[in-house]
Amino acid sequence: MGLKSVFVVLSLGFTAGIFAENRIDTQRPDAPELAAYGEHSIGVRQLEVVNADQIDMLKLDPTKAQPTELPHYDRPLTLEVWYPAVKGSQGNTTLKAYMRDGKTEVDLHGKAVRDAKPETGQKAFPLVLVSHGYPGNRFLLSHLAENIASKGYVVVSIDHTDSTYRTKAAFSSTLVNRPVDQLFVLSQIEAMSQDKNSFLYGLVDASNAGLIGYSMGGYGAVINAGAGVTEQVVTSKQSPPFGTLKRHQSGIKPNADKRLKTVIAFAPWGMNYHMFSNETLKEISVPMLLIAGSQDDVSGYENGVRAIWQGASNVNRSLLTYDNANHNAGAVMPAPEESYVFDNELGFNISEHYIDAAWDNARMNNIAQHFVSAWLDKYLKNNGAMNAYMDLIPNSNDGVYAVDDEGNPKATNTYWKGFPNRTAKGLHFESLSPSK
Repeated sequence: MGLKSVFVVLSLGFTAGIFAENRIDTQRPDAPELAAYGEHSIGVRQLEVVNADQIDMLKLDPTKAQPTELPHYDRPLTLEVWYPAVKGSQGNTTLKAYMRDGKTEVDLHGKAVRDAKPETGQKAFPLVLVSHGYPGNRFLLSHLAENIASKGYVVVSIDHTDSTYRTKAAFSSTLVNRPVDQLFVLSQIEAMSQDKNSFLYGLVDASNAGLIGYSMGGYGAVINAGAGVTEQVVTSKQSPPFGTLKRHQSGIKPNADKRLKTVIAFAPWGMNYHMFSNETLKEISVPMLLIAGSQDDVSGYENGVRAIWQGASNVNRSLLTYDNANHNAGAVMPAPEESYVFDNELGFNISEHYIDAAWDNARMNNIAQHFVSAWLDKYLKNNGAMNAYMDLIPNSNDGVYAVDDEGNPKATNTYWKGFPNRTAKGLHFESLSPSK
């Protein structure tokens, strides 16, 4: 084989083997402090659960008369569980995930070891649920799920039937089922934590839980934080048929589940479509962190995510804004290399589902990992030291970096804690306390 042939072979090998590695665990040199992986090794397992006797939204025809009895079915859900594993666990660290086209399966690479033995012998870990957008899947926020698990959490990400890339169906199913799926999975994990035959036995404390939702997952998270949807949308002709959304209506739905101690919502959808109002948002009863791009053209910013933040007036809540970012801000993993192709059926380049026009995904992910870690440690682990990472000058660009020769902050320092010099740029972090 000549040198030219060797070069061709090596080039092809590098293209297939290195550049398509699709890392979800990237830590950029400019990553803020709390983005770093924690002390725990990580395991990952897949589970299947079924929510019996649910309304079959796909069999409802709004053009016909309401049936005497609504059709029901047993609703299947696939879960991916990241958890602290035995120190030094080794094995397969590849995740098999479908892309936005629903046809192409790709390899994602991180640190979690498939089916690793769980870490035991200490207090049960807090639970964090993760709920994707429409469409999405349980791997869309895998960068965050794995990262959080390394810090001492059991993280359960849900494949929402009728909302995944491979099962995408009527939007009405997502509107009705998303909040239901989230609480059902919470109860399933609680049951497994008490089942001696489950690997989750004694590993997770489901009574100390957080919920992270993105887009439609954020819509469900806002509802499960306590906010009911408005009567206006329940009775709208565009609403799911035959009053099936009424179970989530303000004044009818139950209060927030006591097991949920906090909610984090990335780009939660609904406020810009009048799903919520200032009155229904007052029903939110758990602390909330909202994360958004200032140019979100799906969930809206001023009339969407920011309005939810302002309206949840009875709880402590914060809003992290990526200036000039769109709907993917912080939540979505980096685009798989295989996604850089135009799809005729979708009518767009598949990578557009993941990327942002202004921000690098890994950069956004690291920032989200930092703030989510601080927020969860504060509200699920009662770690008061995390307040320093969130008691910030609102506009990152206004921060003054002032440290002495040993690197200790001077009295004039207002730079965002945990961010290296010259890296806290293009961000806002704002907090509000309950109205009196």
